[in-house]
Amino acid sequence: MMLGLLLARAGVDVTVLEKHADFLRDFRGDTIHPSTLEIMHELGMLDEFLKLPHQKVSTLGGQIGGLTVTIADFAHLPARCKFIAMMPQWDFLDFLARQGRRYPGFRLLMRTKAKRLIERDGRVVGLVAETDAGKLQIVTPLAVGADGRHSTIRQAAGLEVEVLGAPMDVLWFRLSRRAGDPVETMGRFDAGRIFVLINRGEHWQCGYVIAKDSIARVKAAGLEAFRADVARLVPFARDRVDEIGSWDDVKLLTVGVDRLRTWHRPGLLCIGDAAHTMSPVGGVGINLAIQDAVATANILAAKLAEGRVADADLAAVQARREFPTRMTQRLQVLVQRRVIGRVLAQAGPVEPPLAVRLLARCPFLRRIPARLIGLGVRPEHVLSPAKG
Repeated sequence: MMLGLLLARAGVDVTVLEKHADFLRDFRGDTIHPSTLEIMHELGMLDEFLKLPHQKVSTLGGQIGGLTVTIADFAHLPARCKFIAMMPQWDFLDFLARQGRRYPGFRLLMRTKAKRLIERDGRVVGLVAETDAGKLQIVTPLAVGADGRHSTIRQAAGLEVEVLGAPMDVLWFRLSRRAGDPVETMGRFDAGRIFVLINRGEHWQCGYVIAKDSIARVKAAGLEAFRADVARLVPFARDRVDEIGSWDDVKLLTVGVDRLRTWHRPGLLCIGDAAHTMSPVGGVGINLAIQDAVATANILAAKLAEGRVADADLAAVQARREFPTRMTQRLQVLVQRRVIGRVLAQAGPVEPPLAVRLLARCPFLRRIPARLIGLGVRPEHVLSPAKG
């Protein structure tokens, strides 16, 4: 959606496909990072955007064993907004769609699912989509796969995936938030368990981290045991764990970390999770996807406006974004192996690692994770033109 907005703004005809009838569904990532807020400012949309309901998160903390520590403090970021905005992703997408419709070249097709690519002489020249009215054929000089970790486009293109793996999955659910509850978004690391609480205003978005492929074992222990475990990990919410009425209220996020070896083919480019599935560590997946979109528009907008995109141009997008992707995934895998994997496998008391103890003792060091989470390894800025 962001790429469609940026390209339409630059005078390019764009068709964005969305397989659902609307955006009103429970996305797992509702974080709008300082880097994305900076992009909204550069587009002249920030003030209007921040009128939408959201919560500001200025610090990220955690309880590791018996130590409570602030891990990231965004107060010193070199950015206009020194906070993460927690906003339902459907509001974000609706906002981008409204902005896109200001441009005559922007077309958003709902209930339209890409099914297969159209190829000619080894080049992707369009795609076939499925709609309520039947099949729709779209011819285009460039198809972009931005359809997430289970991308139909990257599978249809036969692009090779490098799997880095993850030691955990996450169970997502909600608990009501009441007066007197803490306000901080934070995580708790205990023997064999990791629990994440995200302040969403009227409710807590809860992430219960479990060992990889252990969902059957968790369910076999029973819902009462699960509720009791939640009550132990979040004592202030023990009086409301019955809000988890059934396993239908608990959604499984199968965590994976992977990336394409090559993000493109002639006439086709993948970005975001379609090009590189991110771990939930740091909540940076949306950040990376938005940065991909901005870099893609910066590199390709003028060429698409002229109706010509060479393979070298698509390679330039990957060259621009591959380094920050690799670096971010490397850090995520490091945290997964040295912290998350060890905590989940641990039976006795959890000892905070040295890096965490240093963050507790030296507040200045909290700027480092804040920079990596809030801005990323290579922040992008809007360079594509505005033609209407």
